[in-house]
Amino acid sequence: MTRAAVHTRADDYPTRAASESWLDRRDPVCWGKWTPEAPLTRAQADEFDRKGFLVLHDLFSAAEIARLQEESRRLRSGEADLHADNVVTEPGSDDVRTVFRLEEESALFNRLACDARVAGKVRFLLDDDLYLHQSRLNYKPGFTGKEFYWHSDFETWHAEDGMPRMRAISASVLLTDNDALNGPLMLIPGSQNHYISCAGATPEDNHKSSLKKQEIGVPSPDALTGLARKFGIEYAAGKAGTVILFDCNTMHGSNGNITPFSRSNAFFVYNAWSNRCGAPFAAVKPRPAFLAARDPKAPIGIVSGRIA
Repeated sequence: MTRAAVHTRADDYPTRAASESWLDRRDPVCWGKWTPEAPLTRAQADEFDRKGFLVLHDLFSAAEIARLQEESRRLRSGEADLHADNVVTEPGSDDVRTVFRLEEESALFNRLACDARVAGKVRFLLDDDLYLHQSRLNYKPGFTGKEFYWHSDFETWHAEDGMPRMRAISASVLLTDNDALNGPLMLIPGSQNHYISCAGATPEDNHKSSLKKQEIGVPSPDALTGLARKFGIEYAAGKAGTVILFDCNTMHGSNGNITPFSRSNAFFVYNAWSNRCGAPFAAVKPRPAFLAARDPKAPIGIVSGRIA
């Protein structure tokens, strides 16, 4: 069963129509104005603006990484009393694929989400206070970890969550080594400036199937081929502790993992406080709160210092 959009606002980024189309971005990529006091170098800020993503190395100590890895293991092992709605398993098995709402499930990951080494940089890039639109632990086990198909996060967040503008950034904190072989994040640099308005109406409760395999809100092979030919494809690799920041409209995905080496990342979506979500633009009702925070009480407090 499909439904039409219920919003009444003007929409610069229409999607889920009868046919696919390309639109130019109408929002900045880097909202902040660089100064010598910024938490990123000018070269880093320019790279994020140009490519739509930035890879940051050596932000955390070995002890901090080990503590986060142990907490990740605990969350996936069954030892933690996780809310059932926050857990998604791999297609065809009970292996944990994703744990949502990390800030609620783990005090340690809540502290990581507020860390100035990550959130402070995002606050500069968005030039606003922040709240967590979504958080999750992504786990791609060895041999059986499934792919995440190409998509722009903003297309879904706009269509199904009601996020108005492209003023959100994702931070992926690598908890294991990510290399070319074990299904790392792949991105199309420059794609953040082109919005692919996807074809097909949103099925009711689309999230129930899209969390395992996304089929609505994904670009056509022709659109992806056009983007890849224009901009190329890069993958983001690094040792555990590497942080990847990427714009909400940067086209990205990842291959399956058939190596023996698992891949695990903590993932935080920071939305600008002024960009809080309203009614969905192309769905009858918003997705559940574990996928999209709808009533944040206040911006997050950004904290300096080492993670205990």
